[in-house]
Amino acid sequence: MDERDRLAERFEEHRPHLTAVAYRMLGSLSEAEDAVQETWLRTERSGVDGVENLGGWLTTVAGRICLDQLRTRRTLREDPLETHVPEPVVSRADGIDPEQEAVLADSVGLALLVVLDTLAPAERLAFVLHDMFAVPFDEIAPIVERTPASARQLASRARRRVQGAAPAPDTDLARQRKVVDAFLAASRQGDFDALLAVLDPDVVLRADSGEAMPSLSKLVRGARSVVAQALTFSKAALLARPALVNGAPGLVTFREGELLSVMAFTVVGGKVVEINILADPARLKRLDVSRLDG
Repeated sequence: MDERDRLAERFEEHRPHLTAVAYRMLGSLSEAEDAVQETWLRTERSGVDGVENLGGWLTTVAGRICLDQLRTRRTLREDPLETHVPEPVVSRADGIDPEQEAVLADSVGLALLVVLDTLAPAERLAFVLHDMFAVPFDEIAPIVERTPASARQLASRARRRVQGAAPAPDTDLARQRKVVDAFLAASRQGDFDALLAVLDPDVVLRADSGEAMPSLSKLVRGARSVVAQALTFSKAALLARPALVNGAPGLVTFREGELLSVMAFTVVGGKVVEINILADPARLKRLDVSRLDG
């Protein structure tokens, strides 16, 4: 085995961790995988002579790549953040596939990613690396070109935003699934009262239809307003299939075999407090839902 092969073998040991970092940074598994591949290309070009902590070094490289991508995205972004839904990780309803486990460790739900999307790029990096992966501020500071004290402040600001806006979901998946199933049944039956019974009074529904259909994107607040949207299930010829969306019970909808949307639910205290719907055809094409048939 030559030096390049040994380096590639060592890199592959860290790939799951790097993908998990990049997904939390970018909110897109396909973009995360691209960022990890770019990390490998830079590693291959520069080599790792003198690097004592390869994992930490690779995390720093991946972090810089993601930070640059976030800054570029922020400059080019046209869609309003209030209706933006990150790219979910979809698994079969009976369990997460082994290759997805590292990406979804620590329950990185879609509601959390929605909040992370509202952070400034440097805040997001400091929060993700420190609070989620325990990277010291001394190592974060050079990436964001700040002092360690400033990096700490970035993470602290981000933490306050996250804690104030990202609801902590119930931990019992079976109970969550029961609530989501009740939502689906009531929607199909057009049962207004049954829908109200499973929704928190202050529930938020966020639907992202992408750049091709911006007029269909919406942010709806309050149980009665969300019920009005949910009742479209009773009028549309949709096949809704149970799935795990970022590790939590959700729904994947199809029309005539074509993937139409991915719905993520946040259940707190037995009530739905947030529904995030990705209905952007361009990003739906990047999702692998074939595993749902297995």
